Amino acid sequence: MRTEYPMCAAVAVRIPVPADAGGTRLDRFLAEPLGSRARAQALIDAHRVRVDGEVRPKRYLLQAGELVEVEEEKEERPAPRSAPAPSFKVAYEDEYLLVVDKPAGLVVHPARGHRTGTLAQALSGIGTGGEEPWRAGIVHRLDRDTSGLLVVAKDDAVHRALKALLGARGMRREYLALVDGHPPARTGTIDAPIGRHRRDRVLMSIDTDEPREARTHFEIERLLPAASLVRVTLETGRTHQIRVHMAAIGHPVCGDPQYGVAGRYGLSRQFLHAARLAFPHPVTGTSIDLHSLLPTDLALALARAESDTAP
Repeated sequence: MRTEYPMCAAVAVRIPVPADAGGTRLDRFLAEPLGSRARAQALIDAHRVRVDGEVRPKRYLLQAGELVEVEEEKEERPAPRSAPAPSFKVAYEDEYLLVVDKPAGLVVHPARGHRTGTLAQALSGIGTGGEEPWRAGIVHRLDRDTSGLLVVAKDDAVHRALKALLGARGMRREYLALVDGHPPARTGTIDAPIGRHRRDRVLMSIDTDEPREARTHFEIERLLPAASLVRVTLETGRTHQIRVHMAAIGHPVCGDPQYGVAGRYGLSRQFLHAARLAFPHPVTGTSIDLHSLLPTDLALALARAESDTAP
């Protein structure tokens, strides 16, 4: 008989094991979606994690295709009635999909500490698709303080097609980043696996026990007195990938409070903007190629960097 907890509700999260995660320990596999390996181990030890319906130990080695189910207890607290709906621009929309131009500060998915006011909640009833309905058809994510373009599907078939396109690297994602210093070459590729940092589980790092393939290409757009404006393209989409990779080569993103120096050029966030998104339409085959201008705060920071008036 299941113990009843007052003022709490069970929340089931289902995570299929992808092919490239076969052979991974159960606790390591859950570390990223649950926020930390310690939290994953606690839920496993409490028998709140099942693999294909069976309780497994944390050292259990997963097989591709298995279904991991996590049951968490969440305190039932109604969302504040006065919480404002998040605002965002739509760069493109048709009957199958839309492309959102996300402002900085808007969280994409609900997470610990950000239960309401997210983009996914704002898209509820518009975007659909994927195995987790609460994601509202969002195909790829941006960090809370990264602005720019991301694509959203309006049905499950389109979502699957866009995810496949993303996995086959048929979706071009270009970012503009202002980085400290001058990279040694005008173009380059950073090929370094990324995972949770060995000691600080809040951070991502190339110093990790859980490496996952990560590849970033960059090209210098403009050399400034003490910084460089670079255009970055992604082959993979790991958490904090651009920020981790640029910091790893000694040129962190300006204003980055986690991997660089906060406040550079008056910034209140990292200078990172998803400036271009290009892909073939999964239904019509039409080429979609969208661009987003730098937001005002980044344009002002760039002007300061050009005149080297760093605070």
